[in-house]
Amino acid sequence: PQAEGARAEGRPPLPIAPIGLERRTAASGSRDRDEATIISGTQLAKQVYKEVQRDVESWMSLGNKRPHLTVILVGDNPASHTYVRNKMKAAAAVGICSEIILKPKDISQEELLDLTAKLNHDSRVNGILVQLPLPDHIDERTVCNIVAPEKDVDGFHIINIGRLCLDQPSVIPATAAAVWEIIKRTGIQTFGKNVVVAGRSKNVGMPISMLLHSDGEHERPGGDATVTITHRYTPKEQLKIHTQLADIIIVAAGIPKLITADMVKEGAVVIDVGINHIHDPLTGKTKLVGDVDFEEVKKKAGFITPVPGGVGPMTVAMLLKNTLVTAKKLVY
Repeated sequence: PQAEGARAEGRPPLPIAPIGLERRTAASGSRDRDEATIISGTQLAKQVYKEVQRDVESWMSLGNKRPHLTVILVGDNPASHTYVRNKMKAAAAVGICSEIILKPKDISQEELLDLTAKLNHDSRVNGILVQLPLPDHIDERTVCNIVAPEKDVDGFHIINIGRLCLDQPSVIPATAAAVWEIIKRTGIQTFGKNVVVAGRSKNVGMPISMLLHSDGEHERPGGDATVTITHRYTPKEQLKIHTQLADIIIVAAGIPKLITADMVKEGAVVIDVGINHIHDPLTGKTKLVGDVDFEEVKKKAGFITPVPGGVGPMTVAMLLKNTLVTAKKLVY
């Protein structure tokens, strides 16, 4: 009955015994109405951590060395330092060795490329991550392409991106993998659905679009959805036309409150990948917000991810999963 009711409302049914889902109600006139099911990326990430920890222990029980992740952190960007600390903490929790190589913001591109090349040839290192963004004088694409594809836990090397676009097994960029994993573990259906991806970055929006639109029967199965890609220069009126038709909206444009309630179809899935740091006048501190007007959209959506606590924790979890993949050399 639950599934039939969900289909009648145009929203995907809840999976059996869902993990990381929280149903809420809100007063609406004289009766209660359902709000969106809030997808907890934190809870889903804990599930992935347990799986990775188990696989690391199994890998080592066969006589293999412990996976080792090296992160290169350039400059003093506070957000980058926070992200890297979270990654190191999570790696330790699942039994993956990790280290941070700190470099000043005025490091030359040549020195950074030389450092990365040395790590490529370091047999102790299974995974390499160069934390982005980099200072303006360094070309990020050049740096991403110097990382050995088989150690590229970010999945940003041109070979990994190319394999992804050809539906072949590859190291999938962690944020895109996080969105895909959230969809699958939540039981959200993508086959034949209309999806809008707001954001066209080569690290997030593009790989998410590739995963969702590609053939579910290919070597690297996709979502068989019809995907529309928009971006920050799509006129708001046109964006609204696309999102109102969408069964699933994935927002990674870097614009706070880009998606408002009037842009969302009743019962749609809304996944917020936004990581905007804004000043909170009430506290005088910086806070993290997404690209979605969460409080209003959750009254209309069927499923929604919060910021923080949504895609972010799952991105870290998928990075650790990628590190295990590169350690096992399952891809190459």
